[in-house]
Amino acid sequence: MRRLRSPFRPRAAVLALSAALALSVTACSGGDGTAEEAKSAGPAVTPPPVRTGFDYQLGGAYTPPKGVEVVARDHTASPASGLYNICYVNAFQAQPDAADEWDSDLLLRDEDGEIVMDDDWGEAMLDISTAAKRERIAEKVDGWIDSCASKGFDAVEPDNYDTYTRAPEGLLSAGDAEAFLKLLAGHAHDEGLAIGQKNTPQLAKDREEVGLDFAVAEECGRYEECDAYVDAFGDDVLVIEYDEKGLKAACAGWGEEISIVRRDLDVLPAGRAGHVRETCDDV
Repeated sequence: MRRLRSPFRPRAAVLALSAALALSVTACSGGDGTAEEAKSAGPAVTPPPVRTGFDYQLGGAYTPPKGVEVVARDHTASPASGLYNICYVNAFQAQPDAADEWDSDLLLRDEDGEIVMDDDWGEAMLDISTAAKRERIAEKVDGWIDSCASKGFDAVEPDNYDTYTRAPEGLLSAGDAEAFLKLLAGHAHDEGLAIGQKNTPQLAKDREEVGLDFAVAEECGRYEECDAYVDAFGDDVLVIEYDEKGLKAACAGWGEEISIVRRDLDVLPAGRAGHVRETCDDV
């Protein structure tokens, strides 16, 4: 049975309500123990509204189309006024040409000592293979998450959860990925941000253990993976397809249950040559 959710409230309102409830509990208890428990619980977080208009704007911000309630933008951008905003961070890999912004020992290396690259995107993989390195990498990513929170974003989307599947065998594991994302989830929640699982359907079953609130799935219609996300996250799933066939498949199977959009592969801003944005209403 589909669960019901109250209407979305912007993050600032949720944080204010959380603080008021914490103060109320403390006043009624008259003791420090309850206050400490309320503090350790952190601020409340709100997942994105479900089954609604969604836009994926990583290639550049632009005015969201009519009917859009949820927007994802890069952490260097500003959130869209009055909407639910998801902040994108590349958490498991260095941005293209940004490997030198990381300590050398935090870059994943093969048996020959060469940096392991995600060749499709020209990104160096980060070495999350030990707890000590995960902590150091998380410290940098947490800084971006802090920026997302200070700008007024409502959630964070850490990309490349599935990096371990592209690394040479034996260098990274699913357990490494989950342990690292769990660190980021704890920090995001402390900042009042919801956190999404990006892709990686094979780990969706562990979403509660990791601390994830919703899913952002690329091409789950094309690759017949949407059911894995819906099984784990219910209707808390946002889908991006990049071709007509994928959009039709996602909409045919899940169009009434989750939020789906088609974008061009470069997620270009509106007005740029090559910009594509379609929804289930267009197929």
